[in-house]
Amino acid sequence: MKEKKIVINDKLSKKYVADVTVFCISQKKKDTPLLPEDLRKSDFAHAAELGDFKAGENDVMVSYVSGTSKKIQSKRVAYVGIGTISKDIGKDELLEKMRIAGGNIASLAKKATAEKICVVLPEISGKALQKKSVRGLTEGIILGEYTFIKYKTDKEVQKKSKAIKEIRFLAKHNLSSLRLEAVRAHIDALSACQARDMANEPGNGWNAESFARYGQELAAKYDLQCTVFDKKELTKMNMGGILAVNRGSDTPPQMVVVEYRASKKAPTVLLVGKGLTFDSGGISIKPAAGMEDMKYDMCGGAAVLAAMNVVGAEKPNCNVIAIVPATDNMSGGSAVKPGDIIQHYNKTTSEVINTDAEGRLILADALAYGIERYQPDFVVDLATLTGAVIMGLGHHHTGLLANDDELAQKLIEAGKGCGEPLWRLPLGKEYRKQLDSKVADIKNTGGKSAGAITAAEYLHSFVGDTPWAHLDIAGTAWDFTEKSYIPEGGPSGMCVRTLAAFLRRL
Repeated sequence: MKEKKIVINDKLSKKYVADVTVFCISQKKKDTPLLPEDLRKSDFAHAAELGDFKAGENDVMVSYVSGTSKKIQSKRVAYVGIGTISKDIGKDELLEKMRIAGGNIASLAKKATAEKICVVLPEISGKALQKKSVRGLTEGIILGEYTFIKYKTDKEVQKKSKAIKEIRFLAKHNLSSLRLEAVRAHIDALSACQARDMANEPGNGWNAESFARYGQELAAKYDLQCTVFDKKELTKMNMGGILAVNRGSDTPPQMVVVEYRASKKAPTVLLVGKGLTFDSGGISIKPAAGMEDMKYDMCGGAAVLAAMNVVGAEKPNCNVIAIVPATDNMSGGSAVKPGDIIQHYNKTTSEVINTDAEGRLILADALAYGIERYQPDFVVDLATLTGAVIMGLGHHHTGLLANDDELAQKLIEAGKGCGEPLWRLPLGKEYRKQLDSKVADIKNTGGKSAGAITAAEYLHSFVGDTPWAHLDIAGTAWDFTEKSYIPEGGPSGMCVRTLAAFLRRL
């Protein structure tokens, strides 16, 4: 997805003609639209009187009558409801309302194949709430517009997928601060869409080398440092988990490291993302039905590298290291077998009970290496790790497990503000006991009970006392809660914006 031109004005030139002009309409009270002054003598006012438009969330009306407002020239005029905006509305609630409205605006723009849209901001008092309004709308429009048609050859499909080139907001006050907010939202949303692009690629279109190439492109664009470890180097480093998972594959593994350095005194954050580009389950093969979705098993790695796009663009005052251990998990003749014992980077031996519990094997190596090499102040890993988290939380919350309360709370707050809710699950020695092996230091599964927790406990064994949080995005990386700005049934770009918000909070 290409960058958009985003403009914020307090008035428009008479020569400016939008393909669609959108008025965001709130409710004065339930089912009663709050009529802006410019619209009190328009066709919209008549529709409101008749009760045909109530300004509730997801209410949309399109008009082709000219002269809606003397200030605006447009081919189409649309009214998008945002519901009731109370005086004491929370910033996070307002953000989500606006993202939903933005998604509805994007849907309108798609139908109209609009390239230029003008959005008249709702009448909301308070500088902070105005900024949240612009942020939410910008994110919602860009996220809601997203499509993946790279492999579509039908010219009509391509024509209908014409992208928005310009988003113009019409506001009355605080234009400079609103512009800054729109720019940040623009970067966050485009980065999330990049993560969606990576996830939508098929297994034969995105592999370990693709992650390496993306990391190198980021480094070149933003003057970051990218290091790629190939199979030969991983063997020398004793990356036993990554190498074991890769044994059944014809495609060699890579471990991609992207570094941003702010200063020696700044805190250092280590981000680790699971880059499993296709997961057949290995010898413990998955059922055929639905296996095509296993191209999404690299969404953690995609989120981590896409977040580095935000880091590179904004240059935050913290050091950020991203590591993506990347491979696929296949069942070739050399594949690791149930009962095999492997040795991780930190010399820990592990009994492989189930080859489909492979994500923790590659993450363990990356975590142990990253913590030893960079001595971070905080570690966050992301992975589509377990089906168990879906059984517990469905597709509505990302599972959060952490050894540090402050870190966990910061991530929860960041996720809430992004409409990407996290739900914390417990850790403890009782769960760790389920991973005890009779023949090795640890085994890679702890049975059916508390599967999401025991998977996190496996990773917990490799982080020591470093403040660490694990985000299990298996239930939210795709098939996430239905929203106007989330592609139905496809990848959500989960936690890219949450990571960006978290880093800003630091």
